[in-house]
Amino acid sequence: MTSTRHPLRRVLVTGAAGFIGYHLSDRLLADGLEVVGLDCLTPYYDPQLKRDRLARLLARPGFRFVRLDLADRAATAALFAAERFDAVLHLAAQAGVRYSVENPLAYLDSNLAGTLNVLEGCRHTGVQHLVYASSSSVYGEGNPMPLREDAVTDRPVSLYAASKKANEVMVHSYSHLYGLPATGLRLFTVYGPWGRPDMAIFRFARAIEDGQTIEVYNGGQMRRDFTFVDDVVEAFVRVLHRPPLSSPGNPPHRVLNVGNSHPVVLTDFIAHLERAIGKPALRKLLPMQMGDVPDTWADVSRLRALTGWSPGTDVGVGVQRFVNWYRAYLKARSEGQPGDVGDAAARQGSLADAV
Repeated sequence: MTSTRHPLRRVLVTGAAGFIGYHLSDRLLADGLEVVGLDCLTPYYDPQLKRDRLARLLARPGFRFVRLDLADRAATAALFAAERFDAVLHLAAQAGVRYSVENPLAYLDSNLAGTLNVLEGCRHTGVQHLVYASSSSVYGEGNPMPLREDAVTDRPVSLYAASKKANEVMVHSYSHLYGLPATGLRLFTVYGPWGRPDMAIFRFARAIEDGQTIEVYNGGQMRRDFTFVDDVVEAFVRVLHRPPLSSPGNPPHRVLNVGNSHPVVLTDFIAHLERAIGKPALRKLLPMQMGDVPDTWADVSRLRALTGWSPGTDVGVGVQRFVNWYRAYLKARSEGQPGDVGDAAARQGSLADAV
């Protein structure tokens, strides 16, 4: 059961200089909303990429940027009190399954304290709907495929996954205690233009272009439900305007899978990259890494039932769009231009590929 309450006007996007946060902010601005974008611009990866995304947003009417660490309790509370957001889209987090094995303490402030401070802000200022990014990693290993939202999620195999599961439980408690309408989106292997350099598609593309060897784990036999970033943004937008209502015994909180629902073997994904780039990949086959799972596959029936829509971008089209952006962006960087390029080039490729 859902309700839209009064129309949304001003929204907060946390992690707005990040990969998905940038795309989501851009879409919300196009839809006519006032967007306050928050980010602390951590150096987890090249901050210039974050600054380039941010520069594009700052050029848009209706966007304001706040540099703030959500772990700062007083500053976060002051922001919520001053702005009185209609809705919050919470994407700020320390990302990375493998990074969480090497640097577990990095997840304490961003993923736990930061989310708690967002919850407190929502609680005290009457936010109509909190939509937050969870992850397919919460499913761990051993669940039947495709993965359903009611599957067991108390056996995480990485601290990153554990932190995302903790976020779901924290949000549920606030929905139960304070009636906060909230939706968690379990995202499945998001990729696309303006992606993070630590993501597989970025690392593979760079290595293939440079004639370097790519490291392929589990012998390339992992399956991933690769989901194009535009589809993830569409899911956020459609869900944003459909906040859950409470019912007897159930707080206004739900979690939904967001995936393409067509898992692709990693070797086939690499083949798409090879075709898009026009070069073969040099492979080094390695065993499974700590914290990884062999397969992901989203059951998106709940998302479809709620919104009448589900992700569907073909992986070949999505990979080509990423490669077009990647080449245009690196060319601009090498020429000392601001990163105000790439999206148009990405779209040009997608039209030809879709014919």
